[in-house]
Formats: sequence, structure tokens, C-alpha cells
Amino acid sequence: MSFKSILTDLVQSVPGASGAIIADWEGETVDHVALIDDYELKIMAAHLGIILTRMKELQGRLSADPVHEAVITLADQRVILGPVGDDYSLVLTLGRQAIPGRAMVRFRQVRDILMKEIY
Repeated sequence: MSFKSILTDLVQSVPGASGAIIADWEGETVDHVALIDDYELKIMAAHLGIILTRMKELQGRLSADPVHEAVITLADQRVILGPVGDDYSLVLTLGRQAIPGRAMVRFRQVRDILMKEIY
């Protein structure tokens, strides 16, 4: 299954989703689906990749459990981000009206699908 079809299914299956992107360890887009501006989504994913890397570094220093995902709430949207293995990250953008818990369940399912596709 292609990354595009996996990401399309994610966006279509989560009410209020506005985009999904998989990026590599350098923040470069591997594939994406956007109902918002493509460029904005790519820039956001690159910056969120930095945040995810910092979270993983902190987890390593604290000998805590691995980071699975994080929800960041902004003024006009929410973002779910999480690692896909050691080399990739998945980002899902949501409107503020979206239900984050429901989106998180689907996010985790898609992350598992991507893990099987990549590794």
C-alpha cells in the first residue's frame, strides 16, 4: 500500500482532520495529504520533527519510556505527532473542533501500518 493512500485514509477517517504527513529524520517530506496549504504543512512537520527529536533526547536522559505521540494545541488547530520507528515521524493536523482522543486511536493504527510498510 502506498504512503499516499495510507495518509489519505487517515485524513478521511478522522473527522476534522486537515492534513497528514510522514517525514524523515531530517524533516524532509516523504509523502503527505493536505486539505490546508501544502507548504504550511511541510514547514510545520519539519519544525515538529525538531520537537519530537528533543522529546526523544529528554526521554533518553531520563531513562523514561519511549515517546509514542504528543498532542500540541495551537490557537486554531491541534497537532498529533509521533515517531514511526527511529527514522520517521507522522504528523496529523486537526481543526479545533476535532475530538483528539478519537483521532489518537486512528493515528496509532496508521503508525502501526506505516511501521510494517517501512520496516
